[in-house]
Amino acid sequence: MTGVSHQIAVVGGGIGGLFAALSLIRAGHDVHVYEQVKTLREIGAGIVLTPNATRLLRAAGLGSQLDAQCVAPDFAHQRRWQDGRTLFRNPLTQHVSPSGEHLFLTAHRADVLAMLAAAVPPERIHLDHRLTSLSQDSDGVTLTFAGGATARADVVVGADGIHSAVRNALLGAEKPRFTGCVAYRGMVAADRFPRSAMHSEYGFWLGPGSHFVHYPVRRGELINFISLIDRAAWTEESWTQPADPAELRAFYAGWHAQVQSLVATVDEIFVWGLFDRDPLPRWSKGRVTLLGDAAHPMLPFLAQGAAQAIEDGAALTASLQKFSDPAAALAHYEKVRLPRTAKIQEVARGNKTRNHLPDGPEQQARDAAMASGEARWAIGASSWVYTHDASDIDPANTGLPQQ
Repeated sequence: MTGVSHQIAVVGGGIGGLFAALSLIRAGHDVHVYEQVKTLREIGAGIVLTPNATRLLRAAGLGSQLDAQCVAPDFAHQRRWQDGRTLFRNPLTQHVSPSGEHLFLTAHRADVLAMLAAAVPPERIHLDHRLTSLSQDSDGVTLTFAGGATARADVVVGADGIHSAVRNALLGAEKPRFTGCVAYRGMVAADRFPRSAMHSEYGFWLGPGSHFVHYPVRRGELINFISLIDRAAWTEESWTQPADPAELRAFYAGWHAQVQSLVATVDEIFVWGLFDRDPLPRWSKGRVTLLGDAAHPMLPFLAQGAAQAIEDGAALTASLQKFSDPAAALAHYEKVRLPRTAKIQEVARGNKTRNHLPDGPEQQARDAAMASGEARWAIGASSWVYTHDASDIDPANTGLPQQ
């Protein structure tokens, strides 16, 4: 370890940016977070925290908060859309730390964001700071924000999402493409349903042109669901666009009664289009780098969007501890992270196709692979994803599946 302390600017105050800030502060760096919104908040939706992420969150001192706010589902249960036939049922409580803490958790995004924000000293978080430009020289990087405010840092980390201003400044503008899939999300009070396995499992229903996911959040008080449906076109990209619950009720009219009960009970839903980019050939230049969706947007078909951003933060911190030169540290961070994140992007894309197969021979082959336990791409069975330790930045620790 170098013992060198850097001034680091993190652009973006989401889960990835705040975890990176917390990790870097704990390592002794002088870190400031710049977020464009005036109030730090997360849109009301669920999040899956897989073991590769929860180990890092617990190591960062957030174990008690996770245990207080999250749910440890008993099973990942994947079923057929119309009759509920089990395709794959995998115990999730097997994912525990050596001291017995649960590592596969489901949570409300707002709760995770709040626990991270509370762990970062408030004077380190600067709201209403929208980045407009940055320039770097041999000594550091200058950031300019709307309204004329500026900041100076040794290292800049762009954690500002799929429309990243840092990425645009670093690599040029790039337009994400619509994937042909939209997502509806909603939450329902758990006590509106008779007590059943639904209250304690990660439920997953596969059907033609769609799949439907549900799991408990916020200490089990709410059931979050996400419905992913193929659609030819989309013109908006927003996490806050309201939709009519009647749309979902009509679409899922022929699906299993449990799916229908959730969409029949929800009072408010939101919809957004899923956008994607090919893996970048690089995401660091000099003293500036990217993290999370700014570097590698993840489709939600392997539950790795937040987890990979958290992994980025751990690997970035370890790289800055290993190399005293910022550019060398960022180059190493990119070297160890890019192959793994590109592979996970690839598998998540493939799951979009696999999850939405029309009934027929391909669907039957997929179901047989799941039943046999050979489907390493299935959520709950992706051990190559869950066992990786991103804080170990030895290039031999690739985090890739064994051939």
